[in-house]
Amino acid sequence: MEAIYRLNASEIDSGFMKAIKELFKEKEVIITVTTNVDETMYLTMGKSNLEHLQQSMTEEPSVRFTPDEFNKFVEDAKNGK
Repeated sequence: MEAIYRLNASEIDSGFMKAIKELFKEKEVIITVTTNVDETMYLTMGKSNLEHLQQSMTEEPSVRFTPDEFNKFVEDAKNGK
Protein backbone atom coordinates (compact mmCIF):
# COMPACT_ATOMS: atom_id res chain seq x y z
CA MET A 1 0.00 0.00 0.00
CA GLU A 2 1.21 3.49 -0.79
CA ALA A 3 -0.13 6.88 0.24
CA ILE A 4 1.20 10.27 -0.75
CA TYR A 5 0.38 13.26 1.40
CA ARG A 6 1.10 16.76 0.11
CA LEU A 7 0.82 19.32 2.87
CA ASN A 8 2.47 22.28 4.53
CA ALA A 9 4.94 21.46 7.31
CA SER A 10 2.77 23.42 9.75
CA GLU A 11 -0.01 20.87 9.17
CA ILE A 12 2.06 17.97 10.52
CA ASP A 13 0.82 17.33 14.03
CA SER A 14 0.07 14.44 16.34
CA GLY A 15 -3.30 13.92 14.62
CA PHE A 16 -1.58 13.46 11.27
CA MET A 17 0.85 10.95 12.75
CA LYS A 18 -2.01 9.13 14.46
CA ALA A 19 -3.83 8.86 11.10
CA ILE A 20 -0.75 7.33 9.48
CA LYS A 21 -0.43 4.82 12.32
CA GLU A 22 -4.09 3.88 11.97
CA LEU A 23 -3.91 3.56 8.20
CA PHE A 24 -0.85 1.30 8.21
CA LYS A 25 -1.49 -0.48 11.54
CA GLU A 26 1.34 -2.93 12.29
CA LYS A 27 3.06 -2.65 8.91
CA GLU A 28 6.58 -1.30 8.46
CA VAL A 29 6.50 2.13 6.80
CA ILE A 30 9.10 4.24 5.05
CA ILE A 31 8.69 7.98 5.49
CA THR A 32 10.43 10.24 2.98
CA VAL A 33 10.21 14.00 3.37
CA THR A 34 10.87 16.21 0.34
CA THR A 35 10.09 19.73 -0.74
CA ASN A 36 8.93 20.84 -4.15
CA VAL A 37 11.97 21.59 -6.24
CA ASP A 38 11.79 24.15 -9.01
CA GLU A 39 12.06 22.05 -12.18
CA THR A 40 14.41 24.47 -13.92
CA MET A 41 16.71 24.58 -10.91
CA TYR A 42 16.69 20.77 -10.72
CA LEU A 43 17.51 20.40 -14.42
CA THR A 44 20.40 22.86 -14.22
CA MET A 45 22.01 21.37 -11.09
CA GLY A 46 24.18 19.02 -13.13
CA LYS A 47 26.85 20.60 -15.31
CA SER A 48 26.16 18.35 -18.31
CA ASN A 49 22.40 19.04 -18.14
CA LEU A 50 23.04 22.79 -17.92
CA GLU A 51 25.34 22.69 -20.94
CA HIS A 52 22.83 20.61 -22.91
CA LEU A 53 19.98 23.00 -22.11
CA GLN A 54 22.06 26.05 -23.00
CA GLN A 55 23.11 24.48 -26.31
CA SER A 56 19.51 23.54 -27.12
CA MET A 57 18.35 27.09 -26.45
CA THR A 58 20.99 28.61 -28.73
CA GLU A 59 20.12 26.19 -31.54
CA GLU A 60 16.40 26.93 -31.27
CA PRO A 61 15.20 29.08 -34.17
CA SER A 62 13.95 32.49 -33.16
CA VAL A 63 11.56 34.97 -34.69
CA ARG A 64 11.63 38.69 -33.98
CA PHE A 65 8.64 40.99 -34.21
CA THR A 66 8.20 44.69 -33.78
CA PRO A 67 5.20 45.45 -31.54
CA ASP A 68 3.18 46.48 -34.60
CA GLU A 69 4.09 43.28 -36.47
CA PHE A 70 3.11 41.20 -33.45
CA ASN A 71 -0.25 42.96 -33.12
CA LYS A 72 -0.92 42.39 -36.83
CA PHE A 73 0.03 38.73 -36.45
CA VAL A 74 -2.43 38.35 -33.54
CA GLU A 75 -5.20 40.10 -35.45
CA ASP A 76 -4.60 37.93 -38.52
CA ALA A 77 -4.70 34.81 -36.35
CA LYS A 78 -8.00 35.93 -34.81
CA ASN A 79 -9.45 36.51 -38.28
CA GLY A 80 -8.25 33.15 -39.58
CA LYS A 81 -5.70 34.56 -42.00
